[in-house]
Formats: sequence, structure tokens, C-alpha cells
Amino acid sequence: MTGSAAVQTNIKPPIWKVFVDNLIHLPWTWRITLGYLTVMLFIPIVAMFLKASTESPAKFWEIATSELALATYNVTFVTSLFAALLNGVFGTLIAWVLVRYDFPLKRIIDATVDLPFALPTSVAGLTLATVYSENGWLGSLLAPMGIKVSFTRLGVGVAMIFISLPFIVRTVQPVLQEMESEIEEAAWSLGASEWQTFWKVILPPLFPTILTGVALGFSRAVGEYGSTVIISSNTPYKDLIAPVLIFQRLEQYDYAGATVIGVVLLGISLVMLLAINFLQAWARRYDNR
Repeated sequence: MTGSAAVQTNIKPPIWKVFVDNLIHLPWTWRITLGYLTVMLFIPIVAMFLKASTESPAKFWEIATSELALATYNVTFVTSLFAALLNGVFGTLIAWVLVRYDFPLKRIIDATVDLPFALPTSVAGLTLATVYSENGWLGSLLAPMGIKVSFTRLGVGVAMIFISLPFIVRTVQPVLQEMESEIEEAAWSLGASEWQTFWKVILPPLFPTILTGVALGFSRAVGEYGSTVIISSNTPYKDLIAPVLIFQRLEQYDYAGATVIGVVLLGISLVMLLAINFLQAWARRYDNR
């Protein structure tokens, strides 16, 4: 009897039972957090992958690498990268001006940077399409030079620049605020020019943060739909982007095609999030030196 009892006591409970027991004994804040994340994030993501897994690997590859899909990936990712890199330069400059200088209407301009966060993307697209149309304020100035923005790939880029700009500015701005201006003054006192000071003193510790902002802006631009669907012509092989193609597939009741392309975008977004976390960890290690 003693031997059998010892054997029974050595039997490990199922993993799911251990998980449930640990979950029950977690603080209520943890339980609420896990429940919310499960319902709002984990279940939808898993459901997307499960839906895509119903397709055979050959069918999945055929849809994901079709000529139209590859064309939309090209427009989406190349234009998003262009918008993110451009905002990386000008967003950093805007953050620098807002932190280092005092001027009239500074608070209003600073608040305006957050406008793309609050403005519905469809309204942003309508505004940009109106302003950059051939009869618009800016479009009428560009038309004589042969530059057309609305209903072109350039218009898609303008929309992506508009909606991703705050991500770069708001990522770089706090880091600039923590940088002491005495460092710049010390470099100037040693004979360094403003350009040398920026390139050798300011940029090195700021560069990881700029990369993080660029990655965030790129991820945001890749998933943009509301503004781009209005300012572009949505013509295949011209300016059609992947999020709009997904919507078109749903309108055609092609749920398999929409799901596969959605999974491709989701996978790339997850990779970008991992890259962002890596860049943030790199920035923290750099700051601790």
C-alpha cells in the first residue's frame, strides 16, 4: 500500500490543470489584463492564422505570390518605406525645433503634430485628395510642372507620410528633451561646428530612437487604408495597396484570398514589432553606457 501511494503522489497533474491553478491564484489585475489581451488580441490573431491554415500550402503560396498580390506588396512596402524614411529625416528635424527653440504658436504647432492621431483617416484622405487635386491649393501649383498627386502612387505616399509623421516626432521628442544642451555648448567651445556637433555628438545616441520611430511609422503606413483608398485610384499594378486589395477580395466574397494576404501583412507586422523591440533594447543599452 505504501508503494502504490508513493507512486500516486509522484504523478504530475496535467499541464492545463497547473495553468488553471496558477491563473486562479494570480492577482486580479493580472487576470483582467490576460483576459483583455486574450479577447482583443490573441484570439483574433490566432483565428486569422487558423483560417489561413485551412488552405493547402500550395494554394496559400499561389494566392500569396500571385502577380496582383506581388504588385500590391511592392506598392505597399516600398511606398511605406519611402514615407517612413522621409519622416525619419523631417520628423527628427521637427522634434529638434520643438524641443530646442521657443517661438510664437509653438504649443499650437506641437499639438497639430498629433492631429493625424485624432483625425479619422477617411477625413484625412478626403482633405489630402482635395488639396492635392489639380484644382486644389497645392495641386494647382504642381500641375504646371507635370506633377500629379491625387489618384497616383505619389498620393499614396503623401497619405502615408501624413498618418505616420507623429510616430517619429513623438518617439524622438522625449529623448531630445532628456539630452542636456550643455553637451552641445561644450562641443562648440571646443571648436566644433553646428554640423559636427550634430553628426558626432547628438546623432549617435539619438540614432537608435530614430530607427525605432521609423519602424513604428513604417508599420503604421503598411496598415493604412482609410486615407489611401480615397486619394489613390486603386488601380491594380499602379497604386493599389494590400489593405485595399483585402477589402476588394471581401467585396467579391473571396475570403480565402483576403485571409491569405491578411496573414502575409500580419506576419510582416509581427516581424516589425520584434525589430522595434530589438531597437528599443539596443537604445536602452546605449543609454546605459
